[in-house]
Amino acid sequence: MRSDAKPKLSPLQEIPAGIANLADFEAHGQAAVAPEHWAYLNGGAGDEITLRGNRSAWDALQLQPRVLRDLAGGHTRSELLGRTLAHPILLAPIAYQRLAHADGELASAYAAAAQQAGMVLSAQSSMPMEAIAQAFHDEPSSGPLWFQLYWRDDRDFMLQLLRRVEAAGFQALVLTVDAPVHGARDRERRAGFALPADIRAVNLGGIKKPLNLQPGQSELFDGLMPRAATWAEIDWLRAHSHLPLLLKGANHPEDAREAVARGVAGLIVSNHGGRTLDTLPPTAALLPRVRAAVGPELPLLVDGGIRRGSDVLKALALGADAVLLGRPYIHALATAGALGVARALRLLRDEFEIAMALCGCKTLDDIGPSQLWRADADAGFTRSGGP
Repeated sequence: MRSDAKPKLSPLQEIPAGIANLADFEAHGQAAVAPEHWAYLNGGAGDEITLRGNRSAWDALQLQPRVLRDLAGGHTRSELLGRTLAHPILLAPIAYQRLAHADGELASAYAAAAQQAGMVLSAQSSMPMEAIAQAFHDEPSSGPLWFQLYWRDDRDFMLQLLRRVEAAGFQALVLTVDAPVHGARDRERRAGFALPADIRAVNLGGIKKPLNLQPGQSELFDGLMPRAATWAEIDWLRAHSHLPLLLKGANHPEDAREAVARGVAGLIVSNHGGRTLDTLPPTAALLPRVRAAVGPELPLLVDGGIRRGSDVLKALALGADAVLLGRPYIHALATAGALGVARALRLLRDEFEIAMALCGCKTLDDIGPSQLWRADADAGFTRSGGP
């Protein structure tokens, strides 16, 4: 239920001098967080090859500008699921944000709303969903607010959760489908991470059913996987909520096409920030294949490794409608709470506008494959398309 009481933030913190881009927040954020908490928030699975690859893939893409174009009156507005976005940047769902700052997801929500950014709230939020929703309701020009789900094999619980999400005023559901079990996160295990007693997933009440394994059975294959979501659960969610449903992590072209056939409202191309299965392709490589599979109309978002405004432009050129920012806003949150996240979003949006202007793009409709520089086997380097 919505509350009339406005949630409170801690006293605002100063942003350290010398913050010029998102990467500058990382060292400050790490210094403010316990080492074992940092390992959880910033680490990846296995050897962290996918974690590094997400970033390096955006770096490897080069831009091909156009010049001498009339860009007066340009803007970053777009339409997504029936809403007008001031810019195509949202905050990705990240669990237990109170590990980074006492205000946790509430600080991120106020910052996103103030900067007209969207937010996807994690089901494992350490702050109540109603407080997060209130922060967005208080800002008329805020971006979209979506709720991220993990499937739980308890349909009564899921129904109660859906009704609560709807009553709070969230505008879409995002089901994460690529993490039915945790990845093998070596950095996290070496650090001995465990949730502190005062931090938990406050929106997920109830008790999970015991596995009731027989001797010799696998906890994973006989216990957990029979409870994982299948395509039948996608149909069930669509039937039991009026909110549009997006899938996060359905990256194989055949899975993407199946999602379209099941009537999902959109997809988020994501490898879970490199936190589940290591050696997956970077999202910059996955994105154009998913776009080709689903066609031009289905809303498509991407996360993983976004650090610069030029990355946002590259993502849109590869077929995304919007991007989700992940770890960098947690670094900013740890550094300076709500003001840190707001500054990170503003820096990214400013860089995106600069990249658009320097590439000759007046609006998001002007961004496409022709902004990307590609190798031509016969004649050196040429534009990938366009006149």
